[in-house]
Amino acid sequence: MERKVGTVVRGVRAPIIREGDNLAEIVVDSILDAQKAEGFTINDKDVVAVTEAVVARAQGNYATIDAIAADVKAKFGDETVGVIFPILSRNRFAICLKGIASGCKKVVLMLSYPSDEVGNHLVDIDLLDEKGVNPYTDILTEEKYRELFGTILHPFTGVDYVDYYKNLIKDCGAEVEIIFANNCKTILDYTKNVLTCDIHTRFRTKRILKANGANKVYGLDDILTASVNGSGYNESYGLLGSNKATETTVKLFPNNCQPFVNAVAEKLNAATGKNVEVMVYGDGAFKDPVGKIWELADPVVSPAYTKGLEGTPNEIKLKYLADNNFAHLSGDELKAAISEYIKSKSDNLVGQMESQGTTPRRLTDLIGSLCDLTSGSGDKGTPIVFIQNYFDNYAK
Repeated sequence: MERKVGTVVRGVRAPIIREGDNLAEIVVDSILDAQKAEGFTINDKDVVAVTEAVVARAQGNYATIDAIAADVKAKFGDETVGVIFPILSRNRFAICLKGIASGCKKVVLMLSYPSDEVGNHLVDIDLLDEKGVNPYTDILTEEKYRELFGTILHPFTGVDYVDYYKNLIKDCGAEVEIIFANNCKTILDYTKNVLTCDIHTRFRTKRILKANGANKVYGLDDILTASVNGSGYNESYGLLGSNKATETTVKLFPNNCQPFVNAVAEKLNAATGKNVEVMVYGDGAFKDPVGKIWELADPVVSPAYTKGLEGTPNEIKLKYLADNNFAHLSGDELKAAISEYIKSKSDNLVGQMESQGTTPRRLTDLIGSLCDLTSGSGDKGTPIVFIQNYFDNYAK
């Protein structure tokens, strides 16, 4: 019988993960338990994805404010530090900022506007137009910002992030000055020592600062790249990808995930005889059209995955075929013609008109976004996502 269902995505429940747990065994057992309970069959090229949060928890990859402060202090000494381009997030940045401020005597906090890098808005761009402010050239002091815009609360969290970050720094015993600008070179008029907190533009920001006279330039990806007094760390990303754990600790992005995904794949193969693809996923990359947030606050969507998830989709646009190549056909003739076309498609459709309109993103980014939306960030209790028929097509 012809199958009537394409891609199927299941959030899989698992026990609460603690430091030291054998996560590979837990993941495999959870998948097998779900299979028995729901009656599905595990096949070759199915995908098992595990959220980075539980991987880091199993690794015990945590760090305290004191560890962050010690690393910042070691890198900057007693210099005034320009902390530039942070995202506006209590979960993602507030505890990191506490650690940074605890390691400094004075912080010059430079916020991008109208929004941060991932789309959290300080001020609506239409209000900038109304007030005659050019975000590409204008530098605002805190006083000028308040004069122009007053108090603006985030539409979802209800937080005034300017006031929140300012008081957080002061409460840690550091002096604070706040400015608003979008050119990283602006900070060099205030201090030559800079900690840049942007995520996906960090390499360019560092390069520009170093080329324009900065003395010390570090990014969040340079803080806690090695253990400080026994703390967790991430050798590739430092503080990037971290989340609030408690009021004094952060959970870091997991380290060295490749052995974990390989172990899960091997254990599933031993249990089922099937070659299942496995990946670790963090934030997906998708925009909320109302809140305007781009999500993707992690340095990468997937820090580790098995080889079958390399590359990008190689797909043909069905609508294009139906409206162009086979516009003269309908019904079973159209179905047969499109199926045959798909079966004989090239292994590389880059630049071909038939692939126009398909999503030009890496497989791990697409699947990671699907997983992030499936598992959510709240109380669903499904840190494992099981995907079937993702590599299916109309002709199969």
